Amino acid sequence: MIIALTGGTGFVGAKVIARAVEAGHQVRALARRTQPAQPGVTWVEGALNTHDALTRLVTGADAVLHVAGVVNAPDRDGFAAGNITGTQAMIDATIKAGVTRFVHVSSLAAREPGLSNYGWSKAQSEARVAASPLAWTIVRPPAVYGPGDMEMLDTFKIAKMGIALMPPPGKMAVIHVDDLARLLLVLTTHDAGRLTIEPDDGMPGGWTHADFLGRAIGAAIGQRVMPLPLPRALLSLAARIDRLVRGSGAKLTADRVGYMCHPDWTVDPARRPDAALWQPKIGTAEGLAETAAWYRAKRLL
Repeated sequence: MIIALTGGTGFVGAKVIARAVEAGHQVRALARRTQPAQPGVTWVEGALNTHDALTRLVTGADAVLHVAGVVNAPDRDGFAAGNITGTQAMIDATIKAGVTRFVHVSSLAAREPGLSNYGWSKAQSEARVAASPLAWTIVRPPAVYGPGDMEMLDTFKIAKMGIALMPPPGKMAVIHVDDLARLLLVLTTHDAGRLTIEPDDGMPGGWTHADFLGRAIGAAIGQRVMPLPLPRALLSLAARIDRLVRGSGAKLTADRVGYMCHPDWTVDPARRPDAALWQPKIGTAEGLAETAAWYRAKRLL
Protein backbone atom coordinates (compact mmCIF):
# COMPACT_ATOMS: atom_id res chain seq x y z
CA MET A 1 0.00 0.00 0.00
CA ILE A 2 0.87 3.65 -0.29
CA ILE A 3 0.19 5.30 3.06
CA ALA A 4 -0.03 9.09 3.34
CA LEU A 5 1.08 10.12 6.83
CA THR A 6 1.19 13.32 8.85
CA GLY A 7 3.28 13.63 11.99
CA GLY A 8 5.99 11.38 10.61
CA THR A 9 8.82 13.28 12.30
CA GLY A 10 7.22 12.90 15.73
CA PHE A 11 7.52 10.22 18.40
CA VAL A 12 4.54 8.12 17.30
CA GLY A 13 4.74 8.85 13.57
CA ALA A 14 8.38 7.76 13.31
CA LYS A 15 7.49 4.39 14.86
CA VAL A 16 4.62 3.96 12.40
CA ILE A 17 6.92 4.70 9.46
CA ALA A 18 9.43 2.10 10.64
CA ARG A 19 6.74 -0.57 10.99
CA ALA A 20 5.09 0.30 7.68
CA VAL A 21 8.35 0.13 5.71
CA GLU A 22 9.28 -3.12 7.45
CA ALA A 23 5.93 -4.56 6.34
CA GLY A 24 6.65 -3.60 2.72
CA HIS A 25 4.43 -0.53 2.42
CA GLN A 26 5.40 2.75 0.78
CA VAL A 27 5.05 5.80 3.01
CA ARG A 28 4.51 9.35 1.84
CA ALA A 29 5.14 11.58 4.86
CA LEU A 30 4.54 15.29 5.44
CA ALA A 31 7.39 17.27 7.03
CA ARG A 32 7.97 20.95 7.61
CA ARG A 33 11.69 20.68 6.83
CA THR A 34 13.88 18.64 4.52
CA GLN A 35 14.44 15.15 5.97
CA PRO A 36 17.25 12.64 5.43
CA ALA A 37 16.55 10.08 2.72
CA GLN A 38 14.95 6.93 4.07
CA PRO A 39 14.21 3.70 2.14
CA GLY A 40 10.50 3.27 1.47
CA VAL A 41 9.69 6.87 2.45
CA THR A 42 8.92 9.85 0.24
CA TRP A 43 9.03 13.08 2.19
CA VAL A 44 6.63 15.83 1.15
CA GLU A 45 7.78 19.21 2.39
CA GLY A 46 4.98 21.34 3.79
CA ALA A 47 2.54 21.74 6.65
CA LEU A 48 -1.15 21.24 7.36
CA ASN A 49 -1.84 24.74 6.05
CA THR A 50 0.08 24.15 2.80
CA HIS A 51 -2.61 23.21 0.30
CA ASP A 52 -0.30 22.08 -2.51
CA ALA A 53 1.72 19.89 -0.15
CA LEU A 54 -1.39 18.14 1.12
CA THR A 55 -2.49 17.50 -2.45
CA ARG A 56 0.89 15.90 -3.25
CA LEU A 57 0.74 13.93 0.00
CA VAL A 58 -2.58 12.19 -0.54
CA THR A 59 -2.94 11.94 -4.33
CA GLY A 60 -2.60 8.29 -5.32
CA ALA A 61 -2.46 7.04 -1.73
CA ASP A 62 -4.43 3.98 -0.60
CA ALA A 63 -5.03 5.33 2.91
CA VAL A 64 -4.39 8.41 5.03
CA LEU A 65 -3.11 8.30 8.62
CA HIS A 66 -3.40 11.66 10.36
CA VAL A 67 -1.10 11.60 13.39
CA ALA A 68 0.01 15.24 13.50
CA GLY A 69 -1.49 17.48 16.15
CA VAL A 70 -0.75 20.32 18.54
CA VAL A 71 -0.29 19.28 22.17
CA ASN A 72 0.95 22.62 23.47
CA ALA A 73 -0.16 26.08 22.38
CA PRO A 74 -0.32 29.52 24.04
CA ASP A 75 -4.09 29.88 23.60
CA ARG A 76 -7.26 28.30 22.20
CA ASP A 77 -6.60 29.71 18.74
CA GLY A 78 -3.29 27.87 18.60
CA PHE A 79 -4.94 24.55 19.39
CA ALA A 80 -7.74 25.27 16.92
CA ALA A 81 -5.33 26.03 14.09
CA GLY A 82 -3.37 22.81 14.53
CA ASN A 83 -6.04 20.34 15.59
CA ILE A 84 -9.28 21.57 14.02
CA THR A 85 -8.32 23.56 10.93
CA GLY A 86 -5.43 21.19 10.22
CA THR A 87 -7.66 18.12 10.46
CA GLN A 88 -10.29 19.70 8.22
CA ALA A 89 -7.60 20.46 5.66
CA MET A 90 -6.55 16.80 5.69
CA ILE A 91 -10.16 15.67 5.32
CA ASP A 92 -10.72 18.03 2.37
CA ALA A 93 -7.53 16.93 0.61
CA THR A 94 -8.35 13.25 1.15
CA ILE A 95 -11.85 13.61 -0.27
CA LYS A 96 -10.63 15.63 -3.25
CA ALA A 97 -8.00 12.96 -4.03
CA GLY A 98 -10.63 10.23 -4.00
CA VAL A 99 -9.04 8.36 -1.06
CA THR A 100 -11.58 6.81 1.29
CA ARG A 101 -9.63 5.22 4.17
CA PHE A 102 -8.83 7.77 6.90
CA VAL A 103 -7.42 7.04 10.36
CA HIS A 104 -7.41 9.96 12.77
CA VAL A 105 -5.29 10.02 15.94
CA SER A 106 -7.10 11.95 18.64
CA SER A 107 -6.72 11.73 22.43
CA LEU A 108 -8.60 10.55 25.51
CA ALA A 109 -8.74 14.26 26.38
CA ALA A 110 -11.47 14.61 23.71
CA ARG A 111 -13.89 12.88 26.09
CA GLU A 112 -13.83 15.91 28.40
CA PRO A 113 -13.67 18.95 26.12
CA GLY A 114 -14.56 21.34 28.91
CA LEU A 115 -11.40 20.64 30.89
CA SER A 116 -8.79 22.02 28.49
CA ASN A 117 -8.31 23.80 25.20
CA TYR A 118 -6.42 20.74 24.01
CA GLY A 119 -9.33 18.41 24.79
CA TRP A 120 -11.79 20.83 23.22
CA SER A 121 -9.75 21.03 20.01
CA LYS A 122 -9.42 17.24 19.80
CA ALA A 123 -13.18 16.80 20.32
CA GLN A 124 -13.82 19.30 17.54
CA SER A 125 -11.39 17.48 15.24
CA GLU A 126 -13.22 14.21 15.91
CA ALA A 127 -16.51 15.87 15.03
CA ARG A 128 -15.09 16.99 11.67
CA VAL A 129 -13.90 13.46 10.91
CA ALA A 130 -17.16 11.82 11.97
CA ALA A 131 -19.17 14.21 9.78
CA SER A 132 -17.11 13.39 6.70
CA PRO A 133 -18.07 10.79 4.05
CA LEU A 134 -14.74 9.00 4.54
CA ALA A 135 -14.27 5.42 5.79
CA TRP A 136 -12.84 6.75 9.04
CA THR A 137 -11.61 5.29 12.30
CA ILE A 138 -10.73 7.49 15.27
CA VAL A 139 -8.09 6.40 17.80
CA ARG A 140 -7.87 7.96 21.27
CA PRO A 141 -4.52 6.98 22.77
CA PRO A 142 -3.93 7.43 26.50
CA ALA A 143 -0.47 8.49 27.78
CA VAL A 144 2.10 7.16 25.29
CA TYR A 145 5.57 6.21 26.51
CA GLY A 146 8.62 4.30 25.32
CA PRO A 147 12.20 4.82 24.14
CA GLY A 148 12.46 8.16 22.38
CA ASP A 149 9.69 9.82 24.40
CA MET A 150 10.63 13.20 25.84
CA GLU A 151 7.28 13.98 27.47
CA MET A 152 7.83 11.63 30.44
CA LEU A 153 11.50 12.41 30.92
CA ASP A 154 10.82 14.94 33.68
CA THR A 155 8.74 12.34 35.52
CA PHE A 156 11.64 9.87 35.41
CA LYS A 157 14.10 12.54 36.54
CA ILE A 158 11.97 13.49 39.53
CA ALA A 159 11.46 9.83 40.41
CA LYS A 160 15.25 9.42 40.49
CA MET A 161 15.19 11.92 43.36
CA GLY A 162 12.93 9.54 45.30
CA ILE A 163 9.61 11.34 44.87
CA ALA A 164 6.75 11.21 42.39
CA LEU A 165 4.96 14.53 41.95
CA MET A 166 1.48 13.80 40.69
CA PRO A 167 -2.05 15.21 40.39
CA PRO A 168 -4.70 14.59 43.04
CA PRO A 169 -5.56 10.86 43.41
CA GLY A 170 -7.00 9.38 40.23
CA LYS A 171 -6.60 6.72 37.55
CA MET A 172 -4.93 6.68 34.17
CA ALA A 173 -4.19 4.44 31.19
CA VAL A 174 -0.94 4.09 29.26
CA ILE A 175 0.31 2.45 26.08
CA HIS A 176 3.77 1.65 24.75
CA VAL A 177 4.57 3.51 21.53
CA ASP A 178 5.38 0.28 19.66
CA ASP A 179 1.99 -1.19 20.53
CA LEU A 180 0.27 2.00 19.42
CA ALA A 181 2.23 2.11 16.14
CA ARG A 182 1.29 -1.50 15.44
CA LEU A 183 -2.40 -0.71 16.04
CA LEU A 184 -2.33 2.36 13.79
CA LEU A 185 -0.77 0.39 10.98
CA VAL A 186 -3.38 -2.36 11.32
CA LEU A 187 -6.20 0.19 11.23
CA THR A 188 -4.69 1.95 8.22
CA THR A 189 -4.33 -1.24 6.19
CA HIS A 190 -7.63 -2.83 7.30
CA ASP A 191 -10.99 -1.07 7.39
CA ALA A 192 -12.19 -1.61 10.96
CA GLY A 193 -15.33 0.43 10.40
CA ARG A 194 -16.46 3.82 11.62
CA LEU A 195 -15.40 3.35 15.22
CA THR A 196 -13.82 5.39 17.98
CA ILE A 197 -11.18 3.19 19.58
CA GLU A 198 -9.48 3.58 22.97
CA PRO A 199 -6.43 1.29 23.30
CA ASP A 200 -4.22 0.75 26.35
CA ASP A 201 -1.70 -1.67 27.82
CA GLY A 202 -4.40 -4.12 28.89
CA MET A 203 -4.18 -3.33 32.62
CA PRO A 204 -7.69 -4.04 34.02
CA GLY A 205 -9.13 -0.82 35.37
CA GLY A 206 -6.02 1.13 34.43
CA TRP A 207 -3.39 2.43 36.84
CA THR A 208 -3.70 4.66 39.87
CA HIS A 209 -1.42 7.67 39.72
CA ALA A 210 0.55 6.32 42.67
CA ASP A 211 1.00 2.88 41.11
CA PHE A 212 2.20 4.13 37.73
CA LEU A 213 3.98 7.42 38.44
CA GLY A 214 5.43 6.17 41.70
CA ARG A 215 5.84 2.42 42.02
CA ALA A 216 6.07 1.33 38.36
CA ILE A 217 8.48 4.07 37.30
CA GLY A 218 10.41 3.62 40.55
CA ALA A 219 10.84 -0.09 39.79
CA ALA A 220 12.01 0.76 36.26
CA ILE A 221 14.83 2.95 37.56
CA GLY A 222 15.60 0.82 40.61
CA GLN A 223 14.60 3.56 43.01
CA ARG A 224 12.21 3.59 45.94
CA VAL A 225 9.79 6.43 45.14
CA MET A 226 7.37 8.18 47.45
CA PRO A 227 4.11 9.29 45.77
CA LEU A 228 3.35 12.95 46.47
CA PRO A 229 -0.07 14.11 45.20
CA LEU A 230 -0.27 17.87 44.69
CA PRO A 231 -3.46 19.95 44.92
CA ARG A 232 -4.60 21.72 41.77
CA ALA A 233 -3.62 25.15 43.13
CA LEU A 234 -0.03 24.02 43.62
CA LEU A 235 0.10 22.41 40.16
CA SER A 236 -1.15 25.68 38.66
CA LEU A 237 1.63 27.54 40.45
CA ALA A 238 4.17 25.00 39.19
CA ALA A 239 2.85 25.53 35.64
CA ARG A 240 3.44 29.27 35.92
CA ILE A 241 6.98 28.68 37.18
CA ASP A 242 7.68 26.19 34.37
CA ARG A 243 6.47 28.74 31.85
CA LEU A 244 8.78 31.40 33.31
CA VAL A 245 11.78 29.05 33.33
CA ARG A 246 11.32 27.16 30.02
CA GLY A 247 9.06 29.50 28.07
CA SER A 248 7.42 27.80 25.10
CA GLY A 249 9.31 24.61 26.00
CA ALA A 250 7.43 24.21 29.28
CA LYS A 251 6.02 20.69 29.78
CA LEU A 252 3.62 21.58 32.58
CA THR A 253 1.18 24.19 31.27
CA ALA A 254 -1.99 25.69 32.70
CA ASP A 255 -3.96 23.86 30.01
CA ARG A 256 -2.43 20.52 30.98
CA VAL A 257 -3.21 21.09 34.64
CA GLY A 258 -6.88 21.24 33.62
CA TYR A 259 -7.03 17.69 32.34
CA MET A 260 -4.34 16.22 34.62
CA CYS A 261 -6.61 16.83 37.61
CA HIS A 262 -9.50 14.85 36.13
CA PRO A 263 -9.89 11.70 38.29
CA ASP A 264 -10.34 9.09 35.56
CA TRP A 265 -8.32 8.86 32.37
CA THR A 266 -8.74 5.12 31.90
CA VAL A 267 -10.11 3.76 28.62
CA ASP A 268 -13.70 2.69 28.08
CA PRO A 269 -13.59 -1.16 27.91
CA ALA A 270 -16.36 -1.07 25.29
CA ARG A 271 -14.09 0.99 23.02
CA ARG A 272 -11.05 -1.28 23.25
CA PRO A 273 -9.95 -2.68 19.86
CA ASP A 274 -11.31 -6.04 18.79
CA ALA A 275 -8.91 -8.61 20.26
CA ALA A 276 -8.90 -10.47 16.94
CA LEU A 277 -7.54 -7.32 15.30
CA TRP A 278 -5.00 -6.16 17.90
CA GLN A 279 -3.83 -6.77 21.44
CA PRO A 280 -1.04 -5.08 23.41
CA LYS A 281 2.16 -7.10 23.48
CA ILE A 282 4.49 -5.06 25.68
CA GLY A 283 4.01 -5.31 29.43
CA THR A 284 4.28 -1.94 31.12
CA ALA A 285 6.97 -3.04 33.59
CA GLU A 286 9.09 -4.22 30.66
CA GLY A 287 8.32 -1.10 28.62
CA LEU A 288 9.22 1.30 31.43
CA ALA A 289 12.50 -0.50 32.08
CA GLU A 290 13.28 -0.26 28.36
CA THR A 291 12.44 3.46 28.43
CA ALA A 292 14.67 4.08 31.46
CA ALA A 293 17.51 2.22 29.75
CA TRP A 294 17.11 4.44 26.67
CA TYR A 295 17.23 7.59 28.80
CA ARG A 296 20.42 6.35 30.46
CA ALA A 297 21.99 5.42 27.12
CA LYS A 298 21.32 8.97 25.92
CA ARG A 299 22.69 10.36 29.22
CA LEU A 300 19.35 11.99 29.96
CA LEU A 301 18.74 10.19 33.26
